[in-house]
Amino acid sequence: MTCKAMQPNVRALALESPQDLVREFGRIGVDWGGVVRMRAKGHVHFLKVAHLPSFCANILKQEMLALGADAAVSRSAIAGGSRATDCLLLGNLSQLRALAQKLRRQPFGLAELGASIGETLARAGRHLTTLELAGRTVTLGRRTWVMAIVNATPDSFSGDGVAGRCAEEVVRSVEQMVRDGADIIDIGGESSRPGARPVCAKEERRRVIPLLKALRKRVRVPLCVDTTKSEVAAAALDAGCDVINDISALRHDGKMARLVARSKAAVVLMHMKGTPRTMQRAPRYDDVMQEVTAFLAAATERAREAGIAAGRVIVDPGIGFGKTFEHNIEILKRLAELRVLGRPVLVGLSRKSFIGRVLARPAAERIWGTAAATALAGRHAHIMRVHDVREMKQVLKMADALTR
Repeated sequence: MTCKAMQPNVRALALESPQDLVREFGRIGVDWGGVVRMRAKGHVHFLKVAHLPSFCANILKQEMLALGADAAVSRSAIAGGSRATDCLLLGNLSQLRALAQKLRRQPFGLAELGASIGETLARAGRHLTTLELAGRTVTLGRRTWVMAIVNATPDSFSGDGVAGRCAEEVVRSVEQMVRDGADIIDIGGESSRPGARPVCAKEERRRVIPLLKALRKRVRVPLCVDTTKSEVAAAALDAGCDVINDISALRHDGKMARLVARSKAAVVLMHMKGTPRTMQRAPRYDDVMQEVTAFLAAATERAREAGIAAGRVIVDPGIGFGKTFEHNIEILKRLAELRVLGRPVLVGLSRKSFIGRVLARPAAERIWGTAAATALAGRHAHIMRVHDVREMKQVLKMADALTR
């Protein structure tokens, strides 16, 4: 058959992951050696190196160009007008691995940078992670877990608080959440909505502990208590709590970290700028993902220094906690960047105000917007914190089927 007789049949393929690429190789019949080599060439990766000496950045650029890739540095760094620059590496996995190996033979701190690049690539490509939870080690990432919200408060922003309801009624509603697919139950006795006033530890215990004790007798999934106070956390742990969800990332109460370390419970460390009363007063970031990631890395290290093993830490970027609408959207689009921390990622976006801004709907009418955002976030989050368990469980099952 001559070229002139051929019928053109060219398609642009929408391959979003290495798995999609391997599947296409299989359809063609590529041998396994070729699959291994080409899989690493199939997707462009972006690595950002901050505050690199300009002469080192120029070395990186030349090395990347020699590999058929590229690196973006500031104009002044190229012209010799600045001592340092951020550097953005653009290349496929094969090229970036080759760069890491080449740098390990270089002076000026580039050998250490090469090792860091290799480690970052390994973490960024790993979605499965383990968590020590309720006395066993669980693997997260095969599907998205659901954390069900139980607000034992009279002033929840979403209007779903259980304050004033009898204990038996609340327990039955939580049992239904478990039947609907909740993997973890999260109980909170203090509202953290923007502008919320603090609650004393005595009142928070009164709201949370009796309910926790009742649930511990009837519910078999792990139980989590949302608190920043060591006094409340101690009572909760004594009552059988498995996870402490600390929105201050162990900063509010100096006794919290050691308490959690002694208990062997898991802990959620969340990013928040300011406090619930102040966090929405014109929050600003130069690079929101860089700051959130650095904060959570430092919080994880702080927990480790207090005796909390990394395997017991969950991280939360804090959607709506000291973020504007634009910040929340950017974090959700770039959640995959948190993989570099190597810890399970929890996301709570259910019914929040950024959804209300898009839909122009009150909190009680944001279920469909929550569903859309949950489907997007569930691609990279390990756990989603939700109000509407039955509906969001279905959303996540479908999203997992499409993306995992």
